[in-house]
Amino acid sequence: MAKVVDARKLSCPEPVILTRQALADNPEVITIVDNETARENISRLGKTTGCDVVIERKNNGIYLTLKKTADSVKTTAQTTVKSVLYLGSDIIGRGENLALGILLMQKFLHTIITSPGRPGTILLMNDGVKLATQDSPSLGELKELEKQGVEIFPCGTCLARLGITDKLAVGKISNMDEIAGKMLQAEKVISL
Repeated sequence: MAKVVDARKLSCPEPVILTRQALADNPEVITIVDNETARENISRLGKTTGCDVVIERKNNGIYLTLKKTADSVKTTAQTTVKSVLYLGSDIIGRGENLALGILLMQKFLHTIITSPGRPGTILLMNDGVKLATQDSPSLGELKELEKQGVEIFPCGTCLARLGITDKLAVGKISNMDEIAGKMLQAEKVISL
């Protein structure tokens, strides 16, 4: 019997997160959504994980059935890559809309908490070190990632230059040698 995930009225990225979690323990998942963006996101998740995807529109929502195939096991195994995430800012975007940039960063970090290919290390430099401070809207997400074994390395020079070393609430203060070493030893470095 398929696991049913009712993701109606949930904002991005919750429908994808809930569906991915359900797929971890079930060979077939039916996710119900109420908008086209969620339909696209769930459909893409199914395709990238090697699942067969069937979409059915009903009066009370859009039903997406994701069924694991032999390829889905191979695809999931291939997504596990030792990677480093480099964050040089505390927002996503160029800063034209600061509130939106802060929200996007928080949602991005929240999303990678449940991602199978989450990074092994997060490097914080420049304004990115603000993410690891007591006042950060993303502090909860970083603490959860650290709890899951992700190394969090804020740049000590950056913290000192910004005058916020005493506000550090997560991670281990790092230096350029360690940061460069982590980047050079990684199979993949992702920069935002």
